[in-house]
Amino acid sequence: MVTRFARESRCYKTSRVFPTDVNNHNTLFGGKLMSYIDDIASIAATKHCRRPVVTASTDSVDFLSPIRPTDAVSLEAFVTWTGRSSMEVFVKVIKEELLTGERMIAATSFLTFVALDENRRPIEVPDVVPETEEELKLHETAPQRAEARRLRRQESKRFADYLTVTQPWD
Repeated sequence: MVTRFARESRCYKTSRVFPTDVNNHNTLFGGKLMSYIDDIASIAATKHCRRPVVTASTDSVDFLSPIRPTDAVSLEAFVTWTGRSSMEVFVKVIKEELLTGERMIAATSFLTFVALDENRRPIEVPDVVPETEEELKLHETAPQRAEARRLRRQESKRFADYLTVTQPWD
């Protein structure tokens, strides 16, 4: 199996925060940021395996600092760990106050993607090779996150057995 360096999947996105992007607190709408996160993470996953991918889960999105209309928001994503057909992608969100240049981490996120073959079935992905201190730390801690995902998915499946699919108007 081919291996790829984490840096080969790394990608970036920078956007300005416009008035139509904010909520009633005058901060970037969380759903807008989540859309940016899923978008860039899917690009990183596709770059890693060079196959079509689907989002298997958004494992976490931690909003750490509000993003305001005076900020630019930059996202950085890369594959941190791989399973047989799955890839964990880390997204780091940095806000920059445009008038002062002050930067800080605004959010972090982990997502899982699955690579697909031409029949839309899961297909093996290359192993990822971390190099930087940040990549090594994320790779080293990935098995614990993978186990937490596995347990959470099992619990979600059990919980789904108790949920109804009827609508109030049925």
